[in-house]
Amino acid sequence: MEDNISDIIVGLDIGTTKVSIIIGKRNQFNKIEILATGKSVSSGVSRGIVSNIDKTVGSIKLALEEVKNKNNIEINEVVVGIAGQHIKSLQHRGEIVRDNIDIEIGQEDIDKLKENMFKLITIPGEEVIHVIPQEYTVDGEDGIQDPKGMAGVKLEANFHVITAQVGAVRNIMRCVEKAGLTPKELILEPFASAIATLDEDELREGVALVDIGGGTTDVAIFLDKIIRHTAVIPFGGNIVTKDIKTGLSILDKQAELLKIKFGSAMYTDDQENVMVSIPGLRGREPKEIAVKNLSEIIGARMKEIIDLVYHEIKVSGYENKLMTGIVLTGGGSQLKSLQQLVSFITAKETRIGYPNEHLSSESKDLVTSPMFSTGVGLVLKGFENKLVSFKNDTSEEKTSDEKKSNSLLAKFTSFFEDEID
Repeated sequence: MEDNISDIIVGLDIGTTKVSIIIGKRNQFNKIEILATGKSVSSGVSRGIVSNIDKTVGSIKLALEEVKNKNNIEINEVVVGIAGQHIKSLQHRGEIVRDNIDIEIGQEDIDKLKENMFKLITIPGEEVIHVIPQEYTVDGEDGIQDPKGMAGVKLEANFHVITAQVGAVRNIMRCVEKAGLTPKELILEPFASAIATLDEDELREGVALVDIGGGTTDVAIFLDKIIRHTAVIPFGGNIVTKDIKTGLSILDKQAELLKIKFGSAMYTDDQENVMVSIPGLRGREPKEIAVKNLSEIIGARMKEIIDLVYHEIKVSGYENKLMTGIVLTGGGSQLKSLQQLVSFITAKETRIGYPNEHLSSESKDLVTSPMFSTGVGLVLKGFENKLVSFKNDTSEEKTSDEKKSNSLLAKFTSFFEDEID
């Protein structure tokens, strides 16, 4: 390969259903070109949390071997995605009183305000990993996006605070390192999926991203290019497969195949009287499955998941501000008629988000499925943070995150924070 290794970013998505590795580089047109992808079955992760270190390491190595067979680039550092039901978020307001009004508000005042958020009292075993400013208030004047350069005594801000379990984070780091890789940084997966699938208009005008994975469904709401609300619902595509397995009394692998090939989130007239024959085991008679019954089982569970998603949209307070509606992504979004069901329940425009929003034309055929949204987003976010890091290295200013560099969790990155800092 002639590619400079410093121009390469590798994204590692450790999911409940699959582990995927995606290698990308930036071309001369400032687009991201995907060089190779690797994927393996994830066998050591449950609902986004590592439950078996050795199995997870094995899955990472299998994906690594596949990607190396396609491309001879030596992989060392990786940008790792993290999700799971241990990720929590809350809204908090902070304030500081400045000593000297004659000095204009600067970056150090904003850093001090953000730093106070890291000191919030949390549940034992959890730690604040990032704070994302929403809007600032200077001496009672609210709605300010960037207060730098203004005069004022009292500086306040609303923050979106994200917490995680320290143990869950360290287990992911341990798996990556045991697989022979170096975790360069950790990025929350809903943020990665968002950067891969959403466009500028959606981020500005209001959108809810719903990433349906195998073990969890992640919800992220954006408005004015700022993350406003995040939530993790502990249900995904795997629970649908289990429902099919139980409801039709078939094997797990048969249930997964039925879901993929014949599954639908809504019953339609063309499914009437359609039957699917499943081969019997060890001489047993084949089993006849009605597609109508399959759709009813899937539809019941998907309606429950969508209702939980809609509840999160309502409690966020942004239900009536999502001008561009809902974007579905992740492997679970490929279910037939799901887009129509979400639109019917929420009364909002809905589309499927594909991870080719910012890719070069040569790469779009490599990652056509929504299941690669997180992996592609990790590569995109890796390049974005690399640019920000380069700018920071040439500046004498130290941000609050740099001051916390002694913490492992400080490696988490916020989404679009540079838009308002």
